[in-house]
Amino acid sequence: MAATQREKAIAFRELHTGPRILVLPNAWDAISARIFEAAGFPAVGTTSAGVANVLGYQDGQFAPREEVLFMVRRIANTVQIPVTADIEAGYGADSVAEVVKTVQGVIDAGAVGINLEDSAYGAAELVDKGLQVEKIQAIRALGQSSGVPIVINARTDAFHLTALSGAEQFDLAVERANAYREAGADCLFVPFLTDATVIGDLVKAIAGPINILALPGAPPVSALAVMGVARVSVGSGPHRATLALARAIAQELRDHGTFESITNATIPYPEVNALLAGPSHD
Repeated sequence: MAATQREKAIAFRELHTGPRILVLPNAWDAISARIFEAAGFPAVGTTSAGVANVLGYQDGQFAPREEVLFMVRRIANTVQIPVTADIEAGYGADSVAEVVKTVQGVIDAGAVGINLEDSAYGAAELVDKGLQVEKIQAIRALGQSSGVPIVINARTDAFHLTALSGAEQFDLAVERANAYREAGADCLFVPFLTDATVIGDLVKAIAGPINILALPGAPPVSALAVMGVARVSVGSGPHRATLALARAIAQELRDHGTFESITNATIPYPEVNALLAGPSHD
């Protein structure tokens, strides 16, 4: 029997508490999500950049909310594992009600988790901390009232503020993450870090599970697990790697008229179809 949405939410939350680190791949459409599921991952996230690009938009909330939610629904209807959606700033930088509306849409689409970041779009600053806390509290209340205890991955972009010193970025990240945890966040996402010492210090200073973004130069999963990191995600990396292959194919066809880029590492047509075989999706 397939798990209910509530059961998936509970199972997804439990993945953040061990005994193993949660390695969370990020999909950009239904078939990429199925590939990750078939590889054995226990859950899958969306990548805001990848979803936006597939829909024909830049990343940064340029993709309309309803189109993003459509893609979340397609992914959630295609896989059996829990799905968490990257909703960026929630389509409501200054409005708790608009963020709640977005999260309700995520729940209606069948997902069981969200990423919510504190960047203020169009400005080199973060959203007011008190307002961000209100958003998280409202999302927590929505999860309780809806019967789907949605998993909140609260992201702080403190390390993206290049005007601050490293020590200032660290202190701000800790302050923000702990406030979000107290407000009801299940996991604290601190991207743009690769230094093992800083990551280890954050794990000690933040009172909750930590999510690290896999970037070039970051410690491998095994090392992050030893540090006590609870979750590592890959963001738009796989999507952009796939685009690099598409570009290589285009350049080879244009310049040489040959097809090696297509044939060297291709999933057979029947295998792709088999990944999507089964009961019809809503």
